[in-house]
Amino acid sequence: MDATHPLTERRSARRHKRSELSLLKMPFRQPRNSWPPLELLAPEQIEQLHEASMRILEETGIDLLDDETIDLWTEAGARVDRARRHVWIDSAQLMELVAQAPASFVHRARNPEKNLFIGGNVITFTPQAGMAYVSGLEMKRQPGTLEHARNFLKLGQMCNVLHPAGGASIEPQDVPVSIRHLRRSLAVYTLTDKAAGGAAHGREIPVDALNMAKIVFGDPLPDEPVLISNINASSPLRYDSRMLGGAITYARAGQFVIVTPFILAGAMSPISMASAIAQQNAEALAGIATLQLVRSGAFVVYGGFTTNIDMKTGAPAFGTPEGAWALAVGAQLARRYNLPYRGSGSLCTAKASDAQAAYETMWTLWPAVMSHTNIVVHAAGWLDGGLTTSYEKFILDVEMLAMFQHFLEGFKIDDETLALDMIQEVGPGGHHFGTSHTQARYSTEFYQSFVVGDRQNWENWERAGAQDAEKRANAVWKELLAHYEQPPMDPGILEGLEDYVMRRERELEGKSLYETI
Repeated sequence: MDATHPLTERRSARRHKRSELSLLKMPFRQPRNSWPPLELLAPEQIEQLHEASMRILEETGIDLLDDETIDLWTEAGARVDRARRHVWIDSAQLMELVAQAPASFVHRARNPEKNLFIGGNVITFTPQAGMAYVSGLEMKRQPGTLEHARNFLKLGQMCNVLHPAGGASIEPQDVPVSIRHLRRSLAVYTLTDKAAGGAAHGREIPVDALNMAKIVFGDPLPDEPVLISNINASSPLRYDSRMLGGAITYARAGQFVIVTPFILAGAMSPISMASAIAQQNAEALAGIATLQLVRSGAFVVYGGFTTNIDMKTGAPAFGTPEGAWALAVGAQLARRYNLPYRGSGSLCTAKASDAQAAYETMWTLWPAVMSHTNIVVHAAGWLDGGLTTSYEKFILDVEMLAMFQHFLEGFKIDDETLALDMIQEVGPGGHHFGTSHTQARYSTEFYQSFVVGDRQNWENWERAGAQDAEKRANAVWKELLAHYEQPPMDPGILEGLEDYVMRRERELEGKSLYETI
């Protein structure tokens, strides 16, 4: 049929409309990477990094700016300078503590069908987190609000290639800081039924997160963790009291903590990537060992967030070859210690959902996936060095994750898929459009793009509005929000959450951020 025939045009329009909701039909499952992990370094080079990390902790030591943490290390027999809150950690003791951490565990969700396995060759994709600003095709970059945060929770609930809820996708700056965590947690539990998280900001905010989790999951909480949290080192070689307090509170309560140094080579470490990764390893292991002092067998994930500084501007550089090295080698180090690994996904320094955003994102996603990263944080929506999230970038990144999930499934080779009888039937010079083999598989055999891959010819694309990928993504997120359905929740649980939030808001009214840590 001629490409410009009216029937072809109508079919093309219907196909495009249907593609906006095809994302909803994707099953909820965590992909597995059954191929051998990407390993950039030889085993002896990994040992060089390990030994360098041990020397850092034994000879230079690390600041742990929290009194309880200092008490823990003092009781454990470490060399401690209490006045400086500084600890030197013996390598044998460090390795003994790190070995107590489990290699894998289950992160329980409100909906048991969405429980997550953490470890092995299983991948968890999480949405963006912590952005201050939001942008879109039809809106200027603006401060995040609770409405935008709720929108991204709804989108995350509908996108099955994203696995946890992602409660801190945007900072809702229209909500007072002292109660922000309460509004976010309430939104997570009511708008999604996926696995949830809590902020690790001091001790009081995690207690609120734990109390709300008990309303949802029961008191006492299950043996398997129901909350994920992330802490960052204040590199170089320092953890502050807020991060340590939060991590200790969650670990003691049986929840899991991602321990993530954030290192920009050339600024927070020496400029060479070998040194930056050795320092990352020292900081991560020190944090992990501390949590084992709190609770032997505490659920932890080895986090890596190392990249380079841009030496022209002094700004962080994301989506670089150096960042890819750090991602892959961080995964190798985590495997050396038999720990689950956290990397990052859609990182870029682009300010718009453009070609720079696409190639920098792929320079982050490919090494993360192929290195067997277990938790890919910021897997969708990241722009502007992590300051901004974009509705269109979120959808474009979700498309990439869906393609990765399809890619990792691989393809079968057997008599049926080799289809030699079809080759014999058609013979030289024919075509396979009408064969029974093609007709039985034409709608399921290939990955069907829902936004990025416009495969119309030029004339039909032009008649349909000549939309580029960003415009198509704009239509998709709007269509998804229009079809959002809130997951059911027991009325008693909902009432309990709302009552708790209202009571705590009254108690925290007027407090500053640092009065809630």
